Amino acid sequence: MSADRMHADEPGTDDALVRRLIAAQFPRWSGLPVERVGAAGTSNAMYRLGADLVVRLPRTAGSAGDAAKEHHWLPRLAPSLPVAIPVPLGAGVPGEGYPWPWSVYAWIDGSCPVVEDPAEAAPLARDLARFITALHRVDPTGGPPSYRSESLAARDSAVRAALADLSAEIDTGAAARVWEAALRAPAPTGPPVWIHADLQPGNMLTANGRLTAVIDFGCLGLGDVAVDLIVAWYVLPAGARDTFRAAVEADDASWVRGIGWALSIALMELQYYRETNAFMAGTARHVIAEILAGQRQRA
Repeated sequence: MSADRMHADEPGTDDALVRRLIAAQFPRWSGLPVERVGAAGTSNAMYRLGADLVVRLPRTAGSAGDAAKEHHWLPRLAPSLPVAIPVPLGAGVPGEGYPWPWSVYAWIDGSCPVVEDPAEAAPLARDLARFITALHRVDPTGGPPSYRSESLAARDSAVRAALADLSAEIDTGAAARVWEAALRAPAPTGPPVWIHADLQPGNMLTANGRLTAVIDFGCLGLGDVAVDLIVAWYVLPAGARDTFRAAVEADDASWVRGIGWALSIALMELQYYRETNAFMAGTARHVIAEILAGQRQRA
């Protein structure tokens, strides 16, 4: 069964390809059952390998370039973090018609968060703040720039293009006002810190309402603390955002920049994935709606 393609240059993958790659490069795992995992991931096609492993095949050349970074840095970051993160176990190379480096990781059980009750979300909000704070405090020496290390101003032209393209789907006037307020927010004053930079529902795992793991570190690197605040709109209901903000100790400028980051990412994701990934497009619409609802409430 071929994984659904979301990108123009994406190679086809299926169970048979994974079996061939494993047999050729990791024969100790050959013979384990292979099963595709979901279809929502935009960076990697994922296949369960036996009970304890998962194979990640990058969907694009850019995602393939993240594999070496994750193999190098994740083992170094893990001891400082309060929840599990991916454990790389094998670094694959191009082969069997697949063009890029690929990886085998330890499988982590859990489910992606879906939280609507603010009271139930409060413990998760504090867990997220604890993870973000711990990550931001890790020694940044030698760290690469994050995929999202630029300033908000550097994203302006792409945001304006997305707004023009989405005029039939969202209130672009209200979105533009939120974006312009974010552009006016003071710039970060401290040095760049380690950021995950993609804290979305599909990139974390929970059990019994508590955060148990953060996954997919393709955007990992050094950047503005505000980028990780996007989780307040991507994952948490409105009633839990104050709990999160207090726990993560976000100042006014960082919070407004965080709104700008969440809005800009959601706009570009909706523009790009509205025809190819219903989960990503739906999440982006939700984020935009939450941000605009907050703006109306403040007004």
